[in-house]
Amino acid sequence: MNPFISDIIGYLALVMNLYSMSSKGEYKLRVVSSIANAIYVLYGFLIEAIPIILGCSIAVCLHLYRLKSLNTTSNDHRK
Repeated sequence: MNPFISDIIGYLALVMNLYSMSSKGEYKLRVVSSIANAIYVLYGFLIEAIPIILGCSIAVCLHLYRLKSLNTTSNDHRK
């Protein structure tokens, strides 16, 4: 693959990750950060970097787990 394209994907993930840190509210932070980390996983595959693939895959799972917990807690309060 063209290194320019993989760099663009890496920078996209970086921008999304920085945006997630500036967002207000845990839910939005976790949604955007999950997407950013998923893009980082793609980037890791493109540049064949196992540490990026592993670390960001774990981060995606943790964010999704926490999002599920947030949704469950929100639903419990609505009853």
